[in-house]
Amino acid sequence: MEDTFWADDKNTALELAALIKEHRGESVIVMDLREINYWTDFFVVATVSSNTHLQGLQRHIKDYAHEKGIEILRRRRKTNADDGWNLTDLGNIVIHLMSEKSRSFYELERLWSAAVIISP
Repeated sequence: MEDTFWADDKNTALELAALIKEHRGESVIVMDLREINYWTDFFVVATVSSNTHLQGLQRHIKDYAHEKGIEILRRRRKTNADDGWNLTDLGNIVIHLMSEKSRSFYELERLWSAAVIISP
């Protein structure tokens, strides 16, 4: 049986993935890193279609975090318009919003291949 603390983080990650999908994030996955990583428990990874789409999703994530009382520890802002990768660190959950080009280049799923992929 899963500990309530872990279940809450897992449910939050799945809720965030559903929120991103609802707002047209593509290829959304949740990666369970609890068995292989010490600094975070879940990645939520999604492909965005444009910088404007990315900014809109970040706004929805910020609103969700505020509503749930979750502190955003860090948000990596784009330093250059061609970067195509932003992350939002919620502590136990890190959200990666990536352009298709960045997602295929960095291949987080391959890099973290030992993670369990959870379908949102």
